[in-house]
Amino acid sequence: MSVAERLSELGITLPTVVPPVASYVPAVSANGFVYTSGQLPMVDGAMPRTGKVGGEVSAEDAKADARQCALNALAAIEAEIGSLDRVTRIVKVVGFVASAEGFTGQPGVVNGASDVLGEIFGDAGKHARSAVGVFELPLGAPVEVELIVAYA
Repeated sequence: MSVAERLSELGITLPTVVPPVASYVPAVSANGFVYTSGQLPMVDGAMPRTGKVGGEVSAEDAKADARQCALNALAAIEAEIGSLDRVTRIVKVVGFVASAEGFTGQPGVVNGASDVLGEIFGDAGKHARSAVGVFELPLGAPVEVELIVAYA
């Protein structure tokens, strides 16, 4: 089954590539890997919510945002290499969570990205991961996710 067929089966439509908000490109490929820039949870050019997780933003909403970040990263990867069918492995996910003081649920938030990658890619979606709590993220985003994928 192609990745496009799997996305359709899951009812997922990849977004358009989010334009950079500074001086960088959404994704770069080198030596069989694609590295995405940090992806914010933008939907149709807008941030669905801002604030710190464990404060103004619930962990569940932030988990949904992490999922959107992963989908935005996949859109950038597809634009870089032409087809997600070329992805052979999700290698690493790095998630940054803008955290209110005392919030320690970063791994659960970043599961939003990890879970959707597993749904889409199956065993090839299993990856190494970091889930990091930070004080602030660009544009007030609650979550930012970057991916490293192998492709053929």
